[in-house]
Amino acid sequence: MNWGQRETGELDFGEAVLEVEPFETRRRWFDRWLRGLDADEPPVLIFVMGENAWRREEAWPPPAMREQAWYLHADGSLSLDAPGDESPATFSYDPRDPVITLGGPEWVNYPCGPFDHAPLDGRADILRFQSAPLERDLEVTGRVRVRLYASSSAVDTDFTAKLLDVHPGGPAYNLCDGIIRARYRDLLELPRPLVPGEPVALDIDLWSTSNLFRRGHRIRLDISSSNFPRFDVNPNTGDGSIGGPETEREYVTARNTIYFDRERPSELVLPIVPR
Repeated sequence: MNWGQRETGELDFGEAVLEVEPFETRRRWFDRWLRGLDADEPPVLIFVMGENAWRREEAWPPPAMREQAWYLHADGSLSLDAPGDESPATFSYDPRDPVITLGGPEWVNYPCGPFDHAPLDGRADILRFQSAPLERDLEVTGRVRVRLYASSSAVDTDFTAKLLDVHPGGPAYNLCDGIIRARYRDLLELPRPLVPGEPVALDIDLWSTSNLFRRGHRIRLDISSSNFPRFDVNPNTGDGSIGGPETEREYVTARNTIYFDRERPSELVLPIVPR
C-alpha cells in the first residue's frame, strides 16, 4: 500500500487509508525515538489489508501472534496436515527466460503493490500450492517464512517464494515475497555449492505483511527460481556475477526439485493473530 493513497497496484483499500496522515505520523515517530518525547499512543501502527483498517499494537510482532505451519503437498494443495510419503515435484529454471516481476514492494521505476497474477498462469517454472476456501476469516500479521527441502541439477540456483491472497472467482493478489541463493544458505560470508541432486533445507524470508484472508478466500504460495527484475537472475553456474538475461555470461538450465514427505516437510509458516 502507498501511504496516503487509496489505490495501490490493482486494489482500492478504501477511505480508511486516508484516516492516518503520513507526515504527521512520521513527525510523532521522530519526536518519540529521536527527541525522547512522551507519546500517548502505542508504538506500532499497522494497516490490515483485507479488513482495510488501521490498528495500534503495543509491540511488533503483535503479542497475540502465533506461528502456524501450512504444509506443501504433491497435489498442489496447502494445508495444516503434515505430508505423508509424497513424490517430489520438479521444474526447469532457464535463466534466459525468467519469471517476470508483478508488483510487490515499492522500488524505483517499477509498478508496486498487489497485482492479479493471472498473466503468469501457465508457466511451467512456477509451482503453485493453494489452500481450500477458508471457512472463517484468518488474519496474517507479522513475518512470513518458508522452509523448503530442495535439490538442483546445478551447483547453484535460486528459490523464490511468494504469498498470495486468492479472491473468489480466481484473482490472486501478491502480498509478500522472498528469495534465497542456494550457495548462501548458511552464511553470506561462506558460500557453499550445492551437490547436484542432494536435498538441502532452505529458509526463505518473505518479510512482513498484515492481511485478513476473508472467508471464502484461499491462501496461495508460489515457488519458482526467478522474479526479475526485482531480483537479479542466477545463471546457475556458481559464479559471482549479477544481472539479467541480457548480460553476456554463461547460463545453465537447472532442474530444481521440491520435496514434501515425512522426513522433508516443506512448509509455509504464517504469523496468525487470533480473532
